[in-house]
Amino acid sequence: MIPQAQLLWLLVLWIQDSSGQIVLTQTPESLSVFPGDRVTINCKASSSLTSSSSGKELLAWHQQKSGQAPKRLIYYADTLQSGVPARFSGSRSGSDYTLTISSVEAEDAGDYYCQQGKSFPLTVIQTSTKTCLCCSVQCHSCFLNGHLLNETATLEV
Repeated sequence: MIPQAQLLWLLVLWIQDSSGQIVLTQTPESLSVFPGDRVTINCKASSSLTSSSSGKELLAWHQQKSGQAPKRLIYYADTLQSGVPARFSGSRSGSDYTLTISSVEAEDAGDYYCQQGKSFPLTVIQTSTKTCLCCSVQCHSCFLNGHLLNETATLEV
C-alpha cells in the first residue's frame, strides 16, 4: 500500500503535468441552416496533433444523437469512417481542423464534437463553445432563455 504522502506527491506531479494538456476550441457558437446547406464546424488545437511515429493527425470528429452513443465520423483529421455518408468530410490547415457537411440532411441532427488522441487526457472540448445549427422553428431547442444549452456543436435541421 502506498503511503498518503506519496499519493499526495503523485497527485501534485499529475496536476503539474496536466497543465500542459491540449486544449480544443470549437466554433462557431451558432448557425442557422436549411436542408441542402453546406455546414462547417471548426476545431482549433492549442498544440500539434501530429503523431511523431506515423505523421498522422490525431483528431477525430464525432456525432451524438439524442439518447444514443457517440458515433465516430472522421479520424486522422480527414479519413471517413466506414459507413458514414460521403457528405461528411474533414480537413486541416495548421492547427485548425474542420468538419464539413456538404449538403446537410434532417438525419444529421445531433451534437458534433472534435477529439484529440495525441496525449492524455484525450480532450473532447475544453472551452464553453457550441455550434447550434438549426432550421426553421426547431431553433428554439438550441437555446434556453437565450443561452446555449451545452458545450458541443449541435445540429438541428
